[in-house]
Amino acid sequence: MNATLLKSGHVDVDAFVLANRPAWDRLEHLVKKRRRLTGAEVDELVDLYQRVSTHLSMVRSASTDQVLVGKLSGLVARARAAVSGAHAPLWQEFVRFWTVSFPVVAYRSWRWWLGSGVAFFAVAVVIGVWVATHPEVQAAVGTPAEIDQLVNNDFADYYSEHPAGSFALQVWVNNAWVAAQCIGFSILLGIPIPYVLFQNSANLGVIGGLMFSADKADVFLGLLTPHGLIELTAVFLAAGAGMRLGWSVVSPGDRPRTQVLAEQGRAVISVAVGLVAVLLIAGVIEAFVTPSSLPTWARIGIGVAAEAAFLAYVVHFGRKAARAGETGDIDNAPDVVPTG
Repeated sequence: MNATLLKSGHVDVDAFVLANRPAWDRLEHLVKKRRRLTGAEVDELVDLYQRVSTHLSMVRSASTDQVLVGKLSGLVARARAAVSGAHAPLWQEFVRFWTVSFPVVAYRSWRWWLGSGVAFFAVAVVIGVWVATHPEVQAAVGTPAEIDQLVNNDFADYYSEHPAGSFALQVWVNNAWVAAQCIGFSILLGIPIPYVLFQNSANLGVIGGLMFSADKADVFLGLLTPHGLIELTAVFLAAGAGMRLGWSVVSPGDRPRTQVLAEQGRAVISVAVGLVAVLLIAGVIEAFVTPSSLPTWARIGIGVAAEAAFLAYVVHFGRKAARAGETGDIDNAPDVVPTG
């Protein structure tokens, strides 16, 4: 019957899924409780593993539905690991996180964080031009003496007035807090996240407008670009992941809303953990590269290289994992290694 269902067309694939979903769901359930199985359930697990492996082979040969192929591939891999029963060493879990869990979530949500970045810079540019071209706006920001102190001293001194090590820690904590806000607000459907981004965008626009107006554009860009590229990308990623989770609750598709929320929530955890390292890199660059005596082109080059390396990492590993059907849901990560 299964072979007949997969003979041709989309309708047959739908019928195949409908006919076999109970077996897949049951196998998923047994895999998740693998440490508490009875003898009969172990036998059932082995039987279902063999059946679903056959289903996967049939789908691969008769269907172009890569989502279905990826889902079954992941299920079969986890079932095979449960059947073989060899626990994965910690280093493999670490490697999996950095090559699958984190990059695939970043890759799958790229439209959200790219949109966040475009909106952020659009607001910053509009406010910056407004401040730079309207003296009355500058007067509302501060007195001439205060603005002079900012553009000629405070902005540049900010990056060098503290020891590099302690400054790196301070920067990391501050940026991690902004990213944590974006992640945390996902529980409110991501609604407050645009406001958090707007606040930071407006601050950047005001300072940029004052610096450009005072002919300090080279100082502004030379000090902001080295660390700002990867730092802001991390913030956009946090914002995008948080808003994507919120939208998944509003529009869960054809799956139960609670299931989608749980999956996306666990995936967001991967982003939160991964951004700890990304923001640490941004903090190190801001503390040691931005205020250094290197030529401006060299400092900016380091920042561009760090940004390019991060984007290449996300695209390479994220796309590879996405094609394999991975979602970044940490509940799906195998904690055992297949040995047979």
